[in-house]
Amino acid sequence: MPVTASATEDPLILVVDDEEDLLSLLEYNLQEEGFATVLARDGVEALEQAREHDPDLIILDVMMPRLDGIAVCERVRKDAHLRTTPIMMLTARSEEDDQVAGLDVGADIYISKPVSVSVIISQARALLRSAQRYDTPPNQLVVHSLTIDRDRYLVYQDQESGEKKEMRMPRKEFELLYFLASHPGKVFSRQKILDNVWGPDVYVVDRTVDVHIRKIREKIGSALIETVKGVGYRFKE
Repeated sequence: MPVTASATEDPLILVVDDEEDLLSLLEYNLQEEGFATVLARDGVEALEQAREHDPDLIILDVMMPRLDGIAVCERVRKDAHLRTTPIMMLTARSEEDDQVAGLDVGADIYISKPVSVSVIISQARALLRSAQRYDTPPNQLVVHSLTIDRDRYLVYQDQESGEKKEMRMPRKEFELLYFLASHPGKVFSRQKILDNVWGPDVYVVDRTVDVHIRKIREKIGSALIETVKGVGYRFKE
C-alpha cells in the first residue's frame, strides 16, 4: 500500500484498525494535520507495513482479525528496527487488566474507545515530541553495574564472569531507566516520572509507571530501582 503524504519529511503514522469507517476518518484527519499515513486492516498487514515503511508512530487497535493488537505490539518490540517506535493502543476494552496487558508488551499509551479524533491527534503529537527529544542523545551513562548507551539505545550489565550482558529495551523502558539512573538517590513521584519521560501532554495513568518499572526490574534485577512507599521510585545511590 503506498504512503499518502504531502511531503516525504512529514511524520509517518501507521494506523491499524479493522473498522473501515474509523480508519478512513483517522486517515483524513491526520493528513489534514500534516501527517503522512499508511494503513493496515489486520495484525498481519500491520507488521508487513511497519517493516516496509518504518513509521514514526503506530496507532494500533487491539481487537483485530488474524493477529490482535497485543500480539502485534509484542512482535514490534522484538524487532530490532522497530522496537523504539512509539505505539498508541486503541481499544473498546477499558478494564485495568487489558490496559496492563497492553503496557506489558510495550505500548506507550493505552486509550479507551470511544475517543475523539482531536484527542488521538493531540496524543500523537505529544508522543512524537517525546520521541524527538532523544534523536541526538548524549553518549553513555555508567552507574553501578549498568552502562546505558543512548546513541545505540542499548543497556549493558556487568556479569560475575566479567562479561557484559547486552539488553535491548522498548523506548519508554529505556528512557525511564535512563531518567532514574541519571539522578541516583533522588525520589520521583509517579507523576513526576510521567511528566519527564512521557511528557506533560501525554495522557497515561499512574499504573503505566508501575508496569514499566516491573518490566525493567525483570531485565536488570530488582536491587537498582527502589520503591519508596507512598511516594514513588528512586535509583540506588
